[in-house]
Amino acid sequence: MDPLEIMLNLDKVIPYYNPVISADTHLVAGYEARPYFQQADGSLEELDWFLEDATIPDEFHLELNCHLQQKAMEKLLMTEQPTNLSFYYDAGLLIRDNGESLLSVVHAYAERGLDLKRIIIEIKESYMAAQFDTLRNLFKYLKTLGIRIAVDVEQQNGSLDRLALVKPNIIKVDAGFLKDEFLPHLYRDVYHSLSMLSRKIGATLLFKGISSYNQLNYAWRNGGHYYEGTYLEQEGPEFIPVDSCQEKIKTNFRQFVIFEKRKVKAQLELMNQISEQFKMTLPEINPDQSYDELILSVGKACMDFAFRVYICNGEGIQLSSNAEKNREEAWELIQEGRNKNWSWRPYFFENIMRMNVEKKGLLSDLYTDIERDELIRTYSYPISDELYVFLDIPYEYLYEQEGLL
Repeated sequence: MDPLEIMLNLDKVIPYYNPVISADTHLVAGYEARPYFQQADGSLEELDWFLEDATIPDEFHLELNCHLQQKAMEKLLMTEQPTNLSFYYDAGLLIRDNGESLLSVVHAYAERGLDLKRIIIEIKESYMAAQFDTLRNLFKYLKTLGIRIAVDVEQQNGSLDRLALVKPNIIKVDAGFLKDEFLPHLYRDVYHSLSMLSRKIGATLLFKGISSYNQLNYAWRNGGHYYEGTYLEQEGPEFIPVDSCQEKIKTNFRQFVIFEKRKVKAQLELMNQISEQFKMTLPEINPDQSYDELILSVGKACMDFAFRVYICNGEGIQLSSNAEKNREEAWELIQEGRNKNWSWRPYFFENIMRMNVEKKGLLSDLYTDIERDELIRTYSYPISDELYVFLDIPYEYLYEQEGLL
């Protein structure tokens, strides 16, 4: 469509409301207001492209923004729902206008009794780099009015340091890149980082673009507090009942919990299996054996579920070689591993302390082995107060066991 045609028929621009569901209450917590243009035949065209097109004059953007905000805030003011309302805003436009157009609208509705804590302004993280300090100061001022800030992290490698400095109320990420048959584990740690950052700065994590059961499960497992997408509810011209998908969420969450319990049970059973194997193997080991002889003995005893074994001390220094199982199912020593320092690994010292206190082995989460480029888990076990043996468990074995991936 021609932007000029839209501006000449601004009365035909109407907001559609995309529901946002809360994980803790299972109720609609708010709506994202999106602009649509109503054609002469009654069909609708979404105008997200209009809001993001930098070639359209600022005056057109500001006028359409004001029109959309006024219509949506009028509806919010009239509803009895205790709900929130979010609007997308171009970060550059917000800076160039110094937020004056937005402030004129929100002040007008605040005078009519609208609680500005119910208003959320959303920007894209990738647009924050330019004039960052100005934008950060503007956000601070908006927050003093009660307005909340949401930042949409479009790329999984978005800048965490900018997010930490801005301290948004909501961090928004996209679940739409996931396909039902393809759940990339490599993104898990990125979203875990975002989840941890959200917790540290007092923000909540919102997953958008949820169009399937698996995507909702992914959002749930990765710390999503709010969910948005067609799998839950369709957007529309009216506010929907707050409990419209409560039963669906409850049913899905119940299934998620059952599955997670099975996974935990499978991991505990694997830990118990390896622990029992160690209890039988360690007494048979000659205390005068070298570290390399010891790991070869452990490897042979754990042939069914390990492909690499090595020993570290409590400072993270590897004292042995790597005992690795080759293609012929025979164990061989790889000398290059000796004297490497693994103390830099996340949770290394936490796990060492846990093993010292609990006097039992630990199973790691899934991670990608650099040499094999495949997902593995590592089991660690205290063989003395200062020595710890590590077993790497291959993807092939984990895949064959229910609940280990």
